[in-house]
Amino acid sequence: MTPEEAAKRKEEWVSKMKREGKMKEDMTEDHKACLNALQNPVRRNILKALVEQKKSLEEIKTELKLTDSQASYNLNMLESTLCIEKEESEGIVYYVLTPRGEGYVENVELKK
Repeated sequence: MTPEEAAKRKEEWVSKMKREGKMKEDMTEDHKACLNALQNPVRRNILKALVEQKKSLEEIKTELKLTDSQASYNLNMLESTLCIEKEESEGIVYYVLTPRGEGYVENVELKK
């Protein structure tokens, strides 16, 4: 994806999230919630695991050695802070990075 395509995708995603009321109007609160979620290493590892491709709950649990409750709790936290979203394909729910999640991985994790 070119930088122009990525910027357009991000812009469209932000507009969609605002329209759907998922993104808080006060961006400070929105960013604070996201930063709070990303304090946890398990959630950061989930984001890194989704960089290459979407993954199902079972794939995430297996790869990161998580229990059902650990995986569900952390995935819900990342989803509520708009770092990941669900995508269904052939009856299976997959988790994918949103532009926000991609930005975190690119700008923080890959620069370590």
